[in-house]
This record gives sequence, structure tokens and C-alpha cells, in this order.
Amino acid sequence: MRGVETRIRDIRHRIFTEVARMAYHTEWPTDRRIEALPYDIMPGEVASNRQDIFLERAIVGERLRLAMGLPCRSAAEHAPLSDNIDAATKEETYYTPPLINIIKFACNACPENEVRVTDVCQGCMARPCVEVCPKGAVSIDPFTRKSIIDQEKCIKCGRCVDVCAYKAINHQKRPCAAACGMDAIHSDANGRADIDYDKCVSCGQCLVNCPFGAIADKSQIFQMIRAIQAGERVYAAVAPAFVGQFGPKVTPGKLRAAMKQLGFADIIEVAIGADLCAAQEAEDFVKEVPEKLPFMATSCCPAWSMMAKKLFPEQANCISMALTPMTLTARLIKHHQPGAKVAFIGPCAAKKLEAMRRTVRSEVDFVLTFEEMAGIFEARHIDVNTLKDDPHGVNDASADGRNFAVSGGVAQAVVNVIKEKYPEREVKVANAEGLSDCRKLMMMAKASKYNGYLLEGMACPGGCVAGAGTMQPIKKSSVAVNMYAKQAEHQVATGTHHVAELDKLVD
Repeated sequence: MRGVETRIRDIRHRIFTEVARMAYHTEWPTDRRIEALPYDIMPGEVASNRQDIFLERAIVGERLRLAMGLPCRSAAEHAPLSDNIDAATKEETYYTPPLINIIKFACNACPENEVRVTDVCQGCMARPCVEVCPKGAVSIDPFTRKSIIDQEKCIKCGRCVDVCAYKAINHQKRPCAAACGMDAIHSDANGRADIDYDKCVSCGQCLVNCPFGAIADKSQIFQMIRAIQAGERVYAAVAPAFVGQFGPKVTPGKLRAAMKQLGFADIIEVAIGADLCAAQEAEDFVKEVPEKLPFMATSCCPAWSMMAKKLFPEQANCISMALTPMTLTARLIKHHQPGAKVAFIGPCAAKKLEAMRRTVRSEVDFVLTFEEMAGIFEARHIDVNTLKDDPHGVNDASADGRNFAVSGGVAQAVVNVIKEKYPEREVKVANAEGLSDCRKLMMMAKASKYNGYLLEGMACPGGCVAGAGTMQPIKKSSVAVNMYAKQAEHQVATGTHHVAELDKLVD
């Protein structure tokens, strides 16, 4: 639903904005303000989206707590919204799992997996749905002459769906579960969605596909703003997918000017870290494949690499050990600016999970999505479109580094480095987008179908431009990223001067 101004998106934006305002207005008592906010966001006495106004406010309340980095609570817990609000200022509160949460009383308890006959059924004479059913689950109602399905017999094979000339039979799946490539979502005792966190890799696709807005992730909006207010030098590391996210006319120079207005010390393109990552993975591939490893898989997408390691532990050593662009950019910043803090601004929910690792927390201090940043701009009344370009808005990143944001871009960047440094070396590539296809890719690799290959996996269909924290249509983002990449002075990662510093950043 990216690019569509839904009611859910409107509420999310309002919540991020209000949490940012609470952070900026230190004179406001936070406990009293958070108690009042559900009434401001959902005013009046009549509900506009759900059964009653009290339920709407309760859901908004839990969303506010999650946006403050606080844990999600069940409807059975009796406590004010401001309960333990002081914990929001403590670092460990945000880092307490889980990152992605289902607000149970917001869940519609959608059917997990059902094949249903709709009112469109015409009661036709051919009755192909009856004929193709292998279990005899489809029959004809003797009174209406329309098809009916015995759910106890139905095996959800979908044959009746395929043969119906009127498209009157619908295979209905729970949207969040259908979007989950890890099969991590099932039903609890009340029929509501539940996440198996042993399987979940925090890609966030369930979050953007739930039409009831029942799934939300934690945020560090409050903590990051308070760090800037406390005088910390916070650098914004902006992911390559940023192009167009804050408006079609927002140039890198305008975004830099906006970040400076918010109090950031400076803004750095993570495409620089992507260049470093491509250079590191190129060297690793040449040295290790096929002599030491049958194939090598890229590492920049944390949800993909975590999926591969969880489901294919025997092939875990084939996942590149190269640091991700986010971590490399953070290290580069802190190498040149000791004592600084780094806020990664990107499209990805899984990057929050990556930054929760103790090995990464020392490098990346905050992770926010583009959607959360839009709320911060709104809180400070900053219209990025109208700002003047900062002359230093563009960094020395390559076209390949900027194209990391789109599916296929990571592997192409690595291949181009290898072609430049080892022209005699042939590199075969296979890539997948979406965790379901990524699993198939790894199954083929496990079966020795991709020996000698460089594999690229992207958890989000389309690449990082389709991350859970993006706001514009995916295809539009892909076009915008490609156009911006063409403006780079260098095509290949090795053409940028930062690559010379790689040895200083990698142990």
C-alpha cells in the first residue's frame, strides 16, 4: 500500500509527529501528554474506523508506546498509558525484544487460509469446480443451485479457483501471513495473528500488509531527538533508497539543509558504505569461490542473511562476512569524528534488528525509517520541498553504490568491481527478491545448482525501495534511484576515494 494515502498511514504519521513533538517540548510533562494524545488523535464520541471510539484510542495508545520504544501490552493489563514512561529515556528499553509487535486487540482475526464461494457464483450448468475437486469438497446447493465448499474436506489446492469462469471462488489468506516469507505468522487461541519470533527476521512486510494496522514496530524517534537536544553530535547516515521519499522535488542538497535544521551535525549517503561493501565482497568472492566456498551470498540485507542462516545453517558460512553498508558508513563516520553518534535513516525495519546486535550497537546508535523522519519534519514544521539546496548535499558515491537500493543492484556492484580488478574472472549471478523466492534460491544453492555463483537476496520485493519504512510507490522509487545514480561521477565503487579507507574500517 506504499504510495496510497490510507487511514492507517495517516494515523502512523500523526503518531510519529506527536512523539517527535513530545521529544522537542521538554517543558511538557511526558506522562500527562501521552495520556491526552489518544483523545487528540481520535477526537469526538463516534468511532470512524472501528466498533467504538474507546477501542480506537486504546490502539492508538499502544502505537504511541511502541513509537516511544516501550513494550507492547495486552488488553488484560491494567495500567495507565504512561506506565513506566521514564523507561523511554533508558537505552535498554528499546533494545528489549520483540521489535515487531501485534497489537492483539487491533487484529481482525482474519481467516488463515480458506477457499470460499462468493455471491458472484451464477449456479452454472458446467460446474467445473465440482469436477476438479480431488476431495469432493465442492457440491451444489439443491435450492440455490450455487456451489458450496465443505471446509473440513477442502485441502486449499485452488483448482476450483482456477477453473471458475466467473472468478466466483476466492482463495482467502490472512494478508500478514501471506506477506511473510518465513511462515512466521499463525493464529493464537483467539484466532488472532501471532508471530513466531524464532522464525521472524523482522523484514516488516507483515506490517505494511495488515489492512487493520494491527502490527507496529518500535521506534527511536524520542531518544534520537533527545540526544541531539542534549548536545550530542549526531550524524545522519541516509540509505540509497531516500530518493523521492520526502517529495519529488527534494534533492540531496535540500535534504541536507533539512537535516541541519533539525540539529544533525551532517548527513552522509550510505551509498558510500555500499561502495565499501561492494569492494569487500568482490575481494572475498575472488579469494574464496570456488576454492573455499561453493558459492557466496551477499550480506547487505539483514533479513535475507538471517533467513539464510536460520533455515540453511549448513550453508551459513557461504553468506558473506562483509559488513553491511550501514555499519561501514557508521564506522567511517566515527573514524573521522570520534565521539559522534550515528543515526541510520532508511527504508528498513530489519535494520533496526541489525542495530540491536551488540556487535553493531557500538557503531549505529539510532535507526529510523523514512516514514518516521517525515513525522519529525512535520513536528518541526519543515517543508523540505521549499528549502534551498545545501551546496554540499551530494557525496562522492558511485552509481553502483546508489543502486544498492534496487533488486539486482548489489550483485551488479560486486560484479563490476571484479571486472575492473580481475578482468579475466567470469562471475555468474543469481538473485531473488521477497523471502519466499529467497528460500527457493537457497534450496537450489544447497542442491549444488549454483556452485561458483554470486547470490543476491533481497527480503523486500523490488529491493530496499520496497522496505517497510518507505512511503512512495515501489516502481516510482526504483526509477528515481536509477536516475539519481546516473548523476554520480563514478560508475564503479572503486572509483570513489573512500574505498582507500576500507582497511582501516575492517578488522
